[in-house]
Amino acid sequence: MSEEIKQEQLEAVMGLIINAGNAKSDAMEAIQAAKVGDFALAKEKLATADQALIKAHHSQTGLLQDEASGKKMTLTLLAVHSQDHLMTSITFNDMAKEIVELYQRLAAK
Repeated sequence: MSEEIKQEQLEAVMGLIINAGNAKSDAMEAIQAAKVGDFALAKEKLATADQALIKAHHSQTGLLQDEASGKKMTLTLLAVHSQDHLMTSITFNDMAKEIVELYQRLAAK
């Protein structure tokens, strides 16, 4: 595998980790905002989290497309971690949306 391909794959993996981490952080901030009744900020943070997940997904899609076109990826712990990080962030983001909605319902009563 050429150094150029390794570098491209590393950048994609790091893109997954960074953007998934940003999404999870934004989702947590959305929950904290909803907890104190700032639902506008909560919605803003959830939207920001969604955008970060889109960026992470683009990185993942690039890796999948590369592999499908014959570019082999060396399986590393970092690559596995990036996939785990993405899936955890997606789940956390989904749960954050539900929690924000619950806080809104509680506030409305």
